[in-house]
Amino acid sequence: MIEEAIGILKEKKDLPAYLMRSVMERILQGLFDTEAIAKFLLLLEEKGVTVEELTQAAAIMRSYVEKLDVWERDLLDTCGTGGDGLSTFNISTISALVVTGAGIKVAKHGNRSVSSRCGSADLLEALGVNINMSKETVKKCLAEVGIAFLFAPNWHPAMRHVMPARRQLARKTIFNILGPLVNPCQVKFQLVGVYDKRWLLPLAEVFRNLGSQRVLVVHGADGLDEVTLTDRTFMVELDKGRIIEYEVVPEEFGFSRVSLKDLQAADLAENIRITKEVLNGA
Repeated sequence: MIEEAIGILKEKKDLPAYLMRSVMERILQGLFDTEAIAKFLLLLEEKGVTVEELTQAAAIMRSYVEKLDVWERDLLDTCGTGGDGLSTFNISTISALVVTGAGIKVAKHGNRSVSSRCGSADLLEALGVNINMSKETVKKCLAEVGIAFLFAPNWHPAMRHVMPARRQLARKTIFNILGPLVNPCQVKFQLVGVYDKRWLLPLAEVFRNLGSQRVLVVHGADGLDEVTLTDRTFMVELDKGRIIEYEVVPEEFGFSRVSLKDLQAADLAENIRITKEVLNGA
């Protein structure tokens, strides 16, 4: 099965939907060894992942997630791909807290650090949040507080079969893109920052294929996987099946431009300080 896929990828050909689904399912079942998984992921990345391949992979991964059934249907997630390598403070996590204060309920999917010196799990844990909450506690947080953190390793146990290959490769693979696509609450509204502009439109198309209602996929002209304050931000918006592309600049929203160093944080302690200052209105 995986040998067939590897043979196709060596010829730089796209995988049929059935084969992508079958390989992904068996990877998550732990049926392939680390070397085979690593070779598959590397060849897939070198060929270039298509919208169809990513859609099939996400659909299979969703079927293996520890799902959380919640009453709230208008949940937002701000989980991005990470991986921009620019060491900013944890913008997506602070944004999730701010919009919760504005009345939007957030199911924040996240992990430890990828591109920054402090991932969402690192920051929230340091602030005293229990990142290993039970399903019932997560539901209670959403209902009573309006926000809950979903620590990715707890909700994707099948990923243990993939981690050795990912560590061996030590480079970006399809799994860096899959994170925002597999929120355990199956959210329909998302703000997703991507580490590379080339993913803007394809990721929006995958969200459409998977039934998302409204999603903003963003990438800063400065390389940030966020809506940036230093330059233009490229946006692709999915709204009820319709996809549009546009750009925004800070001035449109009454903000002055800043330098990239103004958005960077040296360590966890600085992330904590910035978070508290933002939430206190500094």
